[in-house]
Amino acid sequence: MSASKGHILIAEDDQAIATGVAMNLRLEGYESTIIPDGAAAARAIAEAPPALVLLDLALPEKDGLEILSELRSAGDTTPVIVLSARVGEYDKVAALRLGADDYVTKPFALAELMARVDAVLRRTAGEAAQSGGRVYEFGDIRVDMGTRTVYRRDAQLKLTHREFELLSFFVRHPARVFSRGELLREVWGLNTGSVRTVDNFVAQLRGKIEADPERPRHVITVRGSGYRFDM
Repeated sequence: MSASKGHILIAEDDQAIATGVAMNLRLEGYESTIIPDGAAAARAIAEAPPALVLLDLALPEKDGLEILSELRSAGDTTPVIVLSARVGEYDKVAALRLGADDYVTKPFALAELMARVDAVLRRTAGEAAQSGGRVYEFGDIRVDMGTRTVYRRDAQLKLTHREFELLSFFVRHPARVFSRGELLREVWGLNTGSVRTVDNFVAQLRGKIEADPERPRHVITVRGSGYRFDM
């Protein structure tokens, strides 16, 4: 019997959807656990973090956005793909801002979901291997990839999961210009999406790492092209 590719927690209260997803995960070589209750899912993730979480937004007891917010606030970087019947841009942007790694709208094709699971796990594994325990410094900022912490002099800065992912990408690719579409693909793993998401996160990141966010020295806007990071 081949080794499992990892354990995936399915936080989904629609039994038909959860069972179908679990069956397909098993065929793809993953183990999975179905938890239909938001509070129970949050406890399970905290007690034994899985390789990835498939997280429904409309869960009983505790909704998906609340679970996601608590995970990222606690520094938990477990990959999360949100599953939701909500098609509005607000919910998608909210989930991505809170640190979701991907967002899939119901109804979805199981083959597409399996491809997204593989893509998120490949990306997170590649980032971990590439970053290792390196420390990057620019200005008075220090970024420790091993501990996923950021300091200004001796004071730790509180970055959200996605803000850290964006900063991590920038410091690993200095002096290159990336379009907003490229950043959506490389940092969020999205082939399509609102470029405003990138602009909003850049503004948030500048507010935390730039001495003067109105006149940034590190995250530079390249008019008509995108953003460049200068060490």
